[in-house]
Amino acid sequence: MSAERTVTVTEVVPRTLDSVTTDSPDADRWLSRRYSADDTGFTRLNMVTSVTGSIAGADGTSETITSPTDRMILRAVRANADVVVVGATTARIERYLLPANARLAVVTATGDIDGVRLTRPGRPPALVLSSRAHRARVRARLAGAPVEHVTIDADEQLDPRAIVAELRERGLPRIVCEGGPTIATRFLEAGCLDEICLTIAPALEPAGTAFVSPSRPRDATVAGMLVDDRGFSYLRLHPRDRVDASSR
Repeated sequence: MSAERTVTVTEVVPRTLDSVTTDSPDADRWLSRRYSADDTGFTRLNMVTSVTGSIAGADGTSETITSPTDRMILRAVRANADVVVVGATTARIERYLLPANARLAVVTATGDIDGVRLTRPGRPPALVLSSRAHRARVRARLAGAPVEHVTIDADEQLDPRAIVAELRERGLPRIVCEGGPTIATRFLEAGCLDEICLTIAPALEPAGTAFVSPSRPRDATVAGMLVDDRGFSYLRLHPRDRVDASSR
């Protein structure tokens, strides 16, 4: 990526044409107002993709297709969350560390979370979520790692509805899923997503794995859209067939 510079971000949906520069003292508050959410509970998906449908750049991570605005939006989305849910493969590739405010929940069938920063001063440990079928293998692999291992009553793949229910029972109703594509698709197919926050980078990367792969066409309404003067777009989509969060 080129050196970072001041970027102007403009709101085009709703069509206020309000704008802010990323170096403005009000930039974080401006973005937080647009990414605020219902405090009673919700499930969001937050991901980045190139215009060619790749979730990664040349280095194999999202780092080379992200932007300063995208990172500010990530902070805003996480600030409105109780917990960040991520698949173990994505956590390893992106070398996750515990968020500053939200809990981290890593979904795994193997317990392989090598490279994930599991501790942070003053923060509770990461949750590691696995199914009953994989409990013994995951526990053995974790072998005393500074995490809280949570077994969810499922035979193989974890149903996102079971993940949401477990996190809600733990007092973590505001959930943000950050992928990867497999778990993102499962959340969408299960009707669990109240909102999709998607950054679209103006990058012509070789087409790779899409950020989500629905099994059928799905309607969504555009709840919000920002653009910046580097050519990035930032969408908030509401899937129309989502399940009411209060019924989960």
